[in-house]
Amino acid sequence: MLTKENAIQNLDELIKRVEFARLQVSGHKIVQIVGVSKYNTSEDVTCVYNAGQRAFGENKVQDLKSKQDELNDLPISWHFIGTLQKNKINNLIDANPTLTHSLDSLDLAMELDKKLAQKNKTMNCLLQINSSYEDSKSGVDPKDAVEIYKTIQKECSNITLKGVMTIGANSENKNEIMKSFTLTKEIFDQCPDATICSMGMSGDFELAIACGSNMIRVGSGLFKKNEDL
Repeated sequence: MLTKENAIQNLDELIKRVEFARLQVSGHKIVQIVGVSKYNTSEDVTCVYNAGQRAFGENKVQDLKSKQDELNDLPISWHFIGTLQKNKINNLIDANPTLTHSLDSLDLAMELDKKLAQKNKTMNCLLQINSSYEDSKSGVDPKDAVEIYKTIQKECSNITLKGVMTIGANSENKNEIMKSFTLTKEIFDQCPDATICSMGMSGDFELAIACGSNMIRVGSGLFKKNEDL
């Protein structure tokens, strides 16, 4: 079980690393941390919340909803970070996340917008980009990303695009990882009104921040228990 001391130490260490990486880029830059809670219990989330973390992400709609229900007394900012299946769209709309990171195609955006309109709801989303060109990853083709972003802005009035998201290249080569992050940042800079560039996870967030990320998704770094140390 995660202890209060674990949670405080984990968050403190993470913030120090994020701050160091951030200050290499800009003293005016803000980097938001989303705690990836998908492998952890509601008790663990409460522990990390009490240490000071406020935003948490789940990658399954049913897990997002169950944790929301269990922790509804805490003003948590819930993010949906997993692949969204079309048959789960209505459930996601009902969960009403602060931000959905994984809008990975124009087709999905159109379907989501249609369901949102039926329920008279709106949703904040990020366009997911497959900037590493890996078949195992979801996301739009980088060369089409700006055009798709603008199309969603124009045609999907119930979706509020806040920016872009990517998962770094699955590689031991730092240059390959940085290449995928740099490409995403270049796309982000061309997307009208985009404010969030979400990239970087526990193993590569410092590289992501160096490349321009202002939102990272960290799980293991926040939820380390004594036996993991």
